[in-house]
Amino acid sequence: MNTDITIYHNPRCSKSRAALDLLQEQGFEPRIVEYLKNPPSESELAAILEMLGMEPRELMRHKEEEYDQANLDDPELTRGELIKALHDYPRLIERPIVLANGKAALGRPPESVLDIL
Repeated sequence: MNTDITIYHNPRCSKSRAALDLLQEQGFEPRIVEYLKNPPSESELAAILEMLGMEPRELMRHKEEEYDQANLDDPELTRGELIKALHDYPRLIERPIVLANGKAALGRPPESVLDIL
């Protein structure tokens, strides 16, 4: 199939692996971005958040140590500062994220990525 699909993937995450497997079982070969090695830019993150209809904190993994270390629960932080934190600390990004057809889906549960195909 020729649909252009990107998955922001962490191979160590079971949900991320499940979403990738699901896409491949459907006949798709997505572009795989290992976001821990190649984090999305701040502008890419802003676009992804827009497509997801989410605010930065909604995409953050609050239990990661970087969340506390960077004091990211501070209500005074701006949207831009939170997006910068997602870029600077990619472990905070909830995963997997799949982009297709100008839309985005968070693969929790993994089957939700099929909604944008």
